[in-house]
Amino acid sequence: MTDEQFLEFCQINRDLRIETNKFGELLIMSPTGSETGNRNLGIAAQLYFWSEQDGTGLAFSSSTGFTLSTGAKKSPDASWIKLERWNSLSQEQKEKFAPVCPDFVVELMSLSDSLNTLQAKMTEYMEEPGVKLGWLIDRKQQKVYIYRSGMPTECLENPDSVSGDPVLPGFVLKMTKIW
Repeated sequence: MTDEQFLEFCQINRDLRIETNKFGELLIMSPTGSETGNRNLGIAAQLYFWSEQDGTGLAFSSSTGFTLSTGAKKSPDASWIKLERWNSLSQEQKEKFAPVCPDFVVELMSLSDSLNTLQAKMTEYMEEPGVKLGWLIDRKQQKVYIYRSGMPTECLENPDSVSGDPVLPGFVLKMTKIW
């Protein structure tokens, strides 16, 4: 389907999380459970408040779709883009699924998610131009997988907090309410 058809399909089916892979195949995910939704909001809120104080970029919620360079359309649970990258897009691009992968992406694993599937999604993000940092949060195992451009994945076990430095200077995600 065209970009316009995909946007219309998503708007008709607002209760579903819909993405596509690089082959254009639809990936339909059920809404998150209430507890995971609360944790997603907590992550997005911490990122938003830091972003507002920092002023160098914009934070986005889990309902935001982005078009990757492969044509895949993805919606990270939380994300952030530097202002100069965002401002380089046209108004029309910003109003649809912006053709850009965020500088920073977060995926929070829900009970129905597979670790392997989310790790593959994180790898897909990290192959994109412009992305610099990604966090995959596994609440059940209390692990945070940290993805950095051009570096091996790091795994933190039961951290109290996770720092976004140097990509997001001064941003620290407090994990106490996420676990």
